[in-house]
Amino acid sequence: MRMILFSWIFLLSCTNSQSATTTEEATTPTEKTTTTVQPEVAKKEEPVKQIEVQTEPVRKAPEKKAPTPKVIEKEIKKEKTPVSESTPVVKEEKKAAPAVAAVSDANWDALLQKYVSNAGKVNYKGLKKEEAELDKYLAYLSANVPDKSAGRKTQMAYWINAYNAFTIKLILKNYPVKSIMDINGGKAWDLKFVKLGGKTYTLNDIEHKILRPRFKDARIHFAVNCAARSCPPISNHAWTAANLESTLEQKASAFINNTKYNQISAKKLKLSNIFNWYKEDFGDLIAFLNIYSKVKIEPNAKISYIDYDWRLNE
Repeated sequence: MRMILFSWIFLLSCTNSQSATTTEEATTPTEKTTTTVQPEVAKKEEPVKQIEVQTEPVRKAPEKKAPTPKVIEKEIKKEKTPVSESTPVVKEEKKAAPAVAAVSDANWDALLQKYVSNAGKVNYKGLKKEEAELDKYLAYLSANVPDKSAGRKTQMAYWINAYNAFTIKLILKNYPVKSIMDINGGKAWDLKFVKLGGKTYTLNDIEHKILRPRFKDARIHFAVNCAARSCPPISNHAWTAANLESTLEQKASAFINNTKYNQISAKKLKLSNIFNWYKEDFGDLIAFLNIYSKVKIEPNAKISYIDYDWRLNE
């Protein structure tokens, strides 16, 4: 009997154990379901965080940090690293600036030496081919007009060169021409074409408003040349302050004693019309002539004048 009772109790306890186990298993899924819901809520919140991150400015420039001494040292070492022989080195070619030749009286002197004979004959045909060189010298004259502070010799040489150079330019502009008298109806000296220092002059302006009144030296008439055969021969050298005095003396003596221009004896004189046109500049003419004449002229010598030859001095 006891054995039967014990077996019944054992079976009853087993039944209760299974019920308890079933109850625990039933409660476990509920807990698992709760646990499963929480990840789902987290997953829904993650996109919101990503959107917040994307709203930050994306074009913000990164801050530049100053290079540290070590970085600078590395860069210097890179620059000093020798190039290997296999690496081709391309050298940049530096083009030298074109040399600009300075213009001076030496350019005028060179043209005169090339195209003017010792007798003062001008090769206008040849000079015409180098008219551009003459133009450069004329531009130089225009840009370098001496002011009153310049010495007397410098100023005088400048204006003589200007007169002669622009006279040749006038002939070249009208070349071929037989006489300067064929230009502007015989009034070539009244043409306003001489541009110097922002002003425009005529050849008459240079001779009669500058050279003659300013310097009061009659020898000027042996220095300026009017492109005519009877005119005192043009020098084949440029006038300078250094050669002014000696050249004026040489030109005066050469012209006065040349029988082509003047025929002088003690009692009779046949002179260039220059001495007639500008007699006021020479003062006592016979006294002036005697300074240079190889023949001693008597004070009461008879004077006449030779017709001027206006043909071109070529």
